[in-house]
Amino acid sequence: MPLTLHAATVPAWLQVIASTHALVDKAEAWCDENGHDHGDILDASLAENMWSFNWQVSAVWMHSAHALAAAESGMFEPDFSAVPDSFEACRAKLDTARDFASSVDPQSLEEWADNNLDFVLGGTTRMSFTVQNFLLSFSNPNFYFHAAAIYDILRMKGLEIGKRDFLGAVAIKQ
Repeated sequence: MPLTLHAATVPAWLQVIASTHALVDKAEAWCDENGHDHGDILDASLAENMWSFNWQVSAVWMHSAHALAAAESGMFEPDFSAVPDSFEACRAKLDTARDFASSVDPQSLEEWADNNLDFVLGGTTRMSFTVQNFLLSFSNPNFYFHAAAIYDILRMKGLEIGKRDFLGAVAIKQ
């Protein structure tokens, strides 16, 4: 049986959105238990020229829910307007990502797969894709890059987390 576009993206995104949500919870608890200001994590980045933790959370939303909305509309324009400023706002952003991804109809996503999708930045189309190529070759790698950066920032700050924290609940045979 061929793998559908939905099956190739959404279930694994939901898995990592959930694990990222749990990492946000662990980050907040770590700050509170160790007397750190929440900004010590929220504003932390791996390198001076990289996005901070809260921006990484926003990017996980952007390359899941926002990307799936673009699959229907045919245009992806990065949205930098609502970067979370607290752990609560990070969780809300991830909840929005989860809820939107969960609501996408698998059949509709298959119907959109060969449609055009333009990546627009600053009002200018920078790249054109099919929906399938956009989700698989652009959003999917970006999604995992930003989720891994969240994990990496927390490891860099000293949280005792491991690969299982990043993976979350894997899809095992029932």
